[in-house]
Amino acid sequence: MNVFTCTTRLYKDAEQRFTKNGDSIVLFRGAVDSGFGQNKKTSWLTFNLWGKRGDSLLPYLKDKTQVVVSGEFSNEEYTDKDGNKRTSAEIRVNELTLVGGKPEGHPQAAEPRQQAPAQQAGGMDMDDDIPFMRHAHGAVWRAI
Repeated sequence: MNVFTCTTRLYKDAEQRFTKNGDSIVLFRGAVDSGFGQNKKTSWLTFNLWGKRGDSLLPYLKDKTQVVVSGEFSNEEYTDKDGNKRTSAEIRVNELTLVGGKPEGHPQAAEPRQQAPAQQAGGMDMDDDIPFMRHAHGAVWRAI
């Protein structure tokens, strides 16, 4: 089983691309630190979200946003613009949690659209158009 989980802070705003078949991919880069002090090492990873899930999360994946990601790890080979073969560490995201409050300078990042949610049996507010559920402490948004 290939499961990779980490906490990362986005290097810059996520971007959306499309495959030749028209499938949506939302990509973002983030740093993952390991070790402490002089032994601290930083690994730069590329994360990708496919399809509607990525589309719905794109507005919230802004520069310096901290996220917890779980997904499938792979090393992808590619040829750079100079013709050199390179390897990129990539994570195909299965689960993503936005951590903390609003990032500075991005007030829209932590608050989804303001709508009156539909009331569902069991006392839980749900709306199919909003991809998040408020954490019990109100500080974490989780993609569902």
